[in-house]
Amino acid sequence: MLSSYDGPKEECGVFGVWAPDEDVAQLTYYGLFALQHRGQESAGMAVSNLQRIMVFKDMGLVSQIFDEATLKSLPGRLAIGHTRYSTTGASVWQNAQPTFRSVQGSGLALAHNGNITNTHELEQWLAELAPSEHHESKQKAMDSTNDTSLIAALMASFPDQSIEDIAMAVLPRLKGAFCLTFMTETTLYAARDPQGVRPLVLGRLSNGWVVASETAALDLVGASFIREVEPGELLSIDEGGLRSRRFAEAKPKGCIFEYVYVARPDTTIAGSSVNATRIRIGERLAQECPADADLVIPVPQSGIPSAVGYARASGITYGQGLVKNNYVGRTFIQPSQTIRQQGIRLKLNPLREEIEGKRLVVVDDSIVRGNTQRALVRMLREAGAKEVHVRISSPPVEWPCFYGIDFSTRAELIAPGLTVDEICRSIGADSLGFVSIEGLTEATQVPADNLCRACFDGKYPIAIPPAQAELLHLEAKS
Repeated sequence: MLSSYDGPKEECGVFGVWAPDEDVAQLTYYGLFALQHRGQESAGMAVSNLQRIMVFKDMGLVSQIFDEATLKSLPGRLAIGHTRYSTTGASVWQNAQPTFRSVQGSGLALAHNGNITNTHELEQWLAELAPSEHHESKQKAMDSTNDTSLIAALMASFPDQSIEDIAMAVLPRLKGAFCLTFMTETTLYAARDPQGVRPLVLGRLSNGWVVASETAALDLVGASFIREVEPGELLSIDEGGLRSRRFAEAKPKGCIFEYVYVARPDTTIAGSSVNATRIRIGERLAQECPADADLVIPVPQSGIPSAVGYARASGITYGQGLVKNNYVGRTFIQPSQTIRQQGIRLKLNPLREEIEGKRLVVVDDSIVRGNTQRALVRMLREAGAKEVHVRISSPPVEWPCFYGIDFSTRAELIAPGLTVDEICRSIGADSLGFVSIEGLTEATQVPADNLCRACFDGKYPIAIPPAQAELLHLEAKS
């Protein structure tokens, strides 16, 4: 990622399909394409023809990894897929997913969205279950360092049990955020952590089933939305149909940042349209943080709905003041020093004729480290903006996320220890305003008790590792 563009990093996307009469590799490709925004480092899929599982994965974007010839070489009746952004483990091919293991003479392919917080405890359990497996996993630590491999190793450590029974033994021991799709040669499985931190939905094809991180993926493959996979639920899908088992009591704590940034605007979470939610956030932002200005412009793309809401509630004209280059993402080709100094212009460029001489309200989704907004304000002033008033459709991010979004220490964040005025001076804006946590919560139309808001209020609904808790305590004191 370009060092000057430091917005929040997504986690991962998972997809699964059981459809005997469909081209499941093609459906998985489209499903992953719809989930590309959730991870751009690597992608992969596992496909079964009921006899064997074939896995194909690589570094890069979905469209770079899979072509027509590759998809035709993956015939089958069920499949899972994954797009990855690393929150645990390095961004290398070995950590691309799905991961594959041999379990009781069958294949097991597994894909994971989220972040497991009790890996140390699970490694100790693995050592008790299968000492040789634990030793081997330690030996291969440099080859595969993500928590997904640990889950797969645990599931491979139970002799003489069905995969479904193994899952019912392993899943209750996992702590943190996890949405899993996994499969044997004949059966598709999906599971969601008891808090339901990350979204996972179930859809229906004419003769099959689909599970996906977001409803937008169901739309793209022509599946009708049935329901969300419940927190603490394990689904099994095979020729016998759909079965549901509960491995833990549901204690919903959905990630509020999904509404702010992570999810696509055309996705529905907990019955609420993400796009409509972001518009309501913008309306609330205009009420809480008004500005005397001529034009409201978004930072595309995630800032667009909230900017629409801000303009609607404030009566200030909405306009397009920034153009985004949609083809610049997580690049493996480093720009020259000259281009790097241009920083944000690789992603965004101002429309001078729209903003010159105007007082601007610039609506963005969040401020994490501040570098992006600092460069953006400078760029807008150079393009002739008279005033730049920054409005943020989330509260200040003051605490790290341990559940799958990549801001892992307080030292990385700009907000801790600074007032809003100090942050405003740091980024060079004329004024700065954040929506309140109460306003954001109300806009989601989800009860506060059913949301994880830890990145804003520091109240973690799932225990975090003691070492990280101690570091947080020391950072907070300093």
